Amino acid sequence: MAFSSNTFVISMLISVVFISYLMVARAGNFYQDVDITWGDGRAKILNNGDLLTLSLDKDSGAGFQSKNEYLFGKINAQLKLVPGNSAGTVTAYYLKSPGSTWDEIDFEFLGNLSGDPYILHTNVFTQGKGDREQQFHLWFDPTADFHTYSILWNLHRIIFYVDGTPIREFNNLESKAVFFPKKQPMRIYSSLWNADDWVTRGGLIKTDWSLAPFTASYRNYNANACVWSFGSSSCNPNSGSSNSSSWLSEELDATSQERLKWVQKNYMIYDYCKDTKRFPQGLPKECTVNVS
Repeated sequence: MAFSSNTFVISMLISVVFISYLMVARAGNFYQDVDITWGDGRAKILNNGDLLTLSLDKDSGAGFQSKNEYLFGKINAQLKLVPGNSAGTVTAYYLKSPGSTWDEIDFEFLGNLSGDPYILHTNVFTQGKGDREQQFHLWFDPTADFHTYSILWNLHRIIFYVDGTPIREFNNLESKAVFFPKKQPMRIYSSLWNADDWVTRGGLIKTDWSLAPFTASYRNYNANACVWSFGSSSCNPNSGSSNSSSWLSEELDATSQERLKWVQKNYMIYDYCKDTKRFPQGLPKECTVNVS
């Protein structure tokens, strides 16, 4: 009987340790969650997997991708961007599917001269077509500390969040003949690279390589998402309650709608839906239809 009791206690201890391990893994560990894909040593995982850094010098930048593919999810990561004179640099953080008719959901942070604000560039691609740019300044210094950047992607909408504040919403308007990304699994990608031919004042300001290496840092990566593996999903995206996945049916309440309007009124600096010169034949359909 004593043997059986000891065996039970040991089994319980193993279960507790295993559950604790799963909870830690869910919180995000870069060793477990991502693969470094390029950079020849310029991407580093530090602090037992809690921190990841990407560096850029004149020879190369660096990048990583998630080990898993996802079909719907809420992806969070905390980033601290390149400080000081970051002109010419781009820190990209996005979801993307493979192929020539890919889907993509973008955060891109466009560097600038010291004292000038970063530009947060967002875009949504469907079937290989983007041209849905919205750009923002931020209401804080994104280089002084870590801030959380989130992508919500469910069957009904895509929402971009900064520190929990919504800055952009792209709704599923398939009923209005607007493509929406819902069939192609995507991975998270992130990279730090040189784009001084266009990124800062249209390419007029070049990267100052005397300041290299430029470094962006990441922590608290968390993909609360439907993992796509061997042709099937780990959850049912049509369900509103699976594995505590409230994001499957998440939408903006009245308070969040007001916060979205506040950001877009005070910090949006470009909206493709208002660029009539760019679209002389008429604005894209999603810009002109009412969301019901």
